This record gives sequence, structure tokens and C-alpha cells, in this order.
Amino acid sequence: MPEKKIWYEILSRKQTGYKFLRQHPIGSYIPDFYCRELKLIIEIDGDSHSVQEDYDIVRTSYFETRGLSVCRFTNRDVLSNIDGIKEYLHNEISKATPSIPL
Repeated sequence: MPEKKIWYEILSRKQTGYKFLRQHPIGSYIPDFYCRELKLIIEIDGDSHSVQEDYDIVRTSYFETRGLSVCRFTNRDVLSNIDGIKEYLHNEISKATPSIPL
């Protein structure tokens, strides 16, 4: 299952240093993964994603208007390119990491 793969191979606190929550409600939506500290949502789109495209646009807009960033990947991406996703998310986490004032 792609969600379990990304959870265990990339998003554990041991891997990222941050706590990602699975299926944590935000308003009336439930993203696949959410890190409150980074204001980052990660969504894994299933094989029927093209059917839900309009819904996903509204959902992403809802998150973004609340100051959250959204990263989307397909099941196929997770299963065939986990190293590429790991590198991409590492960069996104680095950009989203709160800076400490001097």
C-alpha cells in the first residue's frame, strides 16, 4: 500500500525529525499526512484520481488559504520512485523548517 510505504520509508519522526499525523482532520477534510509544525500536507492520489480532480482543487485551495503547503503524489509515484519522492520531500521539509531568530 503506497500510504504505508511513504509513512515507514520517509515520514517517520526518525527520518524527518518532525511528527507527521496520518488521517488528521483539518476542517471537513482529512489529508493523508499532516505536519502541524511545518504546515505541510502530503496527499497520495489513488488510481481514480482523475475522477476527483475538481474536488482535489477545492480541497487544496482550502488548505492553502489556511497557510498550509500541499505536496501530491500518485500511488504509482510512491511505488516506482520512492527515492525521488524522498529527495523531493527532504527539500520541501528543508524549505518549510521554521527558522530560529538570532
